[in-house]
Amino acid sequence: MTEGACAQRYLLVRRSSLPRTLARVNATDRTPADLLRSALAADPTRPLVTFYDDATGERVELSVATFANWVAKTANLLQGDLAAEPGDRVALLLPAHWQTAVWLLACSSVGVVADLGGDAGTADLVVSGPDTLDAARACSGERVALALRPLGGRFPQTPDGFVDYAVEVPTQGDRFQPYAPVDPEEAALIVAGAEHTGAEVVERARAAAPALGLTGPGSRLLSGLPYDTWEGVSAGLYAPLATGGSVVLCRHLEQLGEDALAKRIESERVTATAR
Repeated sequence: MTEGACAQRYLLVRRSSLPRTLARVNATDRTPADLLRSALAADPTRPLVTFYDDATGERVELSVATFANWVAKTANLLQGDLAAEPGDRVALLLPAHWQTAVWLLACSSVGVVADLGGDAGTADLVVSGPDTLDAARACSGERVALALRPLGGRFPQTPDGFVDYAVEVPTQGDRFQPYAPVDPEEAALIVAGAEHTGAEVVERARAAAPALGLTGPGSRLLSGLPYDTWEGVSAGLYAPLATGGSVVLCRHLEQLGEDALAKRIESERVTATAR
């Protein structure tokens, strides 16, 4: 599949009118971290993120509780060991991946700005996958490297100038408390060069849900979109989270044939797709 084709979204949904209850789901939540707390309170055992890498055959399923635990540990690493403060900018040089989703919610929990694909040279911290380490070295602050290996595995050897996320995060605490309350009107996300506050991320995610086929709790969206546009990160994380749904996040989906895709849609009980 070409890059241009990947950028297009084809929605396969069972069309229905948006229930009135959807507008009231998490109505008091103002940040993405609030949405996760509400999801945890509502049903911690349901699936939230199911990740496929069709280049490696990896599949990982995270319940709300498991995802929230990764977020808490990552937020503790970010706030504690890495000394990130509200308003700091974290360049996330990462693909659409379950660990990227964790970092996005961890940044929201601390109050730092998650800059997807941002300039490492001007960032306060950088988080890099294995393919962007050279670009990440432009950051003069703390540098974190993710191997993006199956089951969250570590690098065989930690890259010079970085800490290995897979080594550092397991020892972090399972509960997180920010040093200062997170202001929903402050910047929370930069994607494709556009800045959004935490409140705007929540509002836009809710607004995007109907067109994505997310009609409320139980909706399950398969997304093959990259995380380099609002549409991609909304479909791949925020909109399912904001509506009580879940996401089947697929990397390298272009390597999967149409027959195999149809089987995945059936086996994962997908109700809508974006690719």
